[in-house]
Amino acid sequence: MQITVVKETEPQESRVALVPESVKKLTGMKVNVAVESGAGVESGASDADYEAAGASISSDRGGLLAAADVLVAVNRPADEDIAKLKKGALVISFLRPLDEPLKLKPMIAQGVTAFATELVPRTTRAQAMDVLSSMATIVGYKAVLLAAERVPRMFPMLTTAAGTVPPAKVLVLGAGVAGLQAIATARRLGAVVEGFDVRAAAGEAVRSLGAKFLEIDMGGQDAEGAGGYAREVTEEVMDRSRELIARQAKQTDCIITSAAVPGRRAPILITDEAVKNMKRGSVIVDLAGPTGGNCTLSKPGETIDVNGVTILCPLNLAATIPVHASQLYSRNVTTFLSEMIKDGQLNLDLGNDVVGPSCAVHNGEAKHPRIQEALAGK
Repeated sequence: MQITVVKETEPQESRVALVPESVKKLTGMKVNVAVESGAGVESGASDADYEAAGASISSDRGGLLAAADVLVAVNRPADEDIAKLKKGALVISFLRPLDEPLKLKPMIAQGVTAFATELVPRTTRAQAMDVLSSMATIVGYKAVLLAAERVPRMFPMLTTAAGTVPPAKVLVLGAGVAGLQAIATARRLGAVVEGFDVRAAAGEAVRSLGAKFLEIDMGGQDAEGAGGYAREVTEEVMDRSRELIARQAKQTDCIITSAAVPGRRAPILITDEAVKNMKRGSVIVDLAGPTGGNCTLSKPGETIDVNGVTILCPLNLAATIPVHASQLYSRNVTTFLSEMIKDGQLNLDLGNDVVGPSCAVHNGEAKHPRIQEALAGK
């Protein structure tokens, strides 16, 4: 059985799917690991590091893909790479199955089995395989560093001979993993932090980090869906949310947004009017860029200035910290792979409570209901 890792082809992608530490564990399970030369360079892993861990190195990308029983990647492989895989090969990567289900057609046509790391269930047993949480931790941390660099004031309160410097005020929208990490990081830097989320249960987590939790009248709605993810709420609740955020934005130095609903456009939380009333020098870091952004003025992938307010909308922050991002991703994927390896051979069991729900396509068919609906034109 051969597990293959090739260089990522997405622009600005610096992560690698498996690091040498994980390769050593996998070869210990009696499987072969083949790595394309240079695949881990930007993540701090040389070809020599991979060879020392037991992997074979090759510059023949086409040959590596053709021989792969399992292709492990960070991003969905390009169509030309999928075309080189043999029928029945496995692909494990981010696939965006709920946002771009039609992009999985080449995998269905090729007869490969594809597992979406986004679909790993959020259960206690699957925590060590939760790639979304791992990457969100990095994204939340880096977002605060970007904001601190742009905000024209220091985050902590300082008492100096020239007088006291008041702390910066930070508002974090969305209290998922990225939001909570942003809150924790901003607090470590000494900022006064407020957090908001439509899920009432998030309040306890926000307060435990030393931040104030902003609440609104939910009108009896429960905004928490399966796996703890947020679900869509009524427009009335969204209007109340936007009004509250607009009031707080006037006195905030930095807003970090991370609100998302799986498979849907990111909810709009910051309006044009709210941005207009923010202080000059304020910063918005919109982490919902991949699904449209939480701010009406955000431009995914760009940094813009609107009347003195800087709006950053990065698309792949995790890749800006490639060493640790690759390390965490690799550990998650290796743990997931261990569910399918037995005596050095592939043992695919779709009845497994982690493996089954993570499967997007298998034997030329879509397995996830949302993908099935999209392919049927619904």
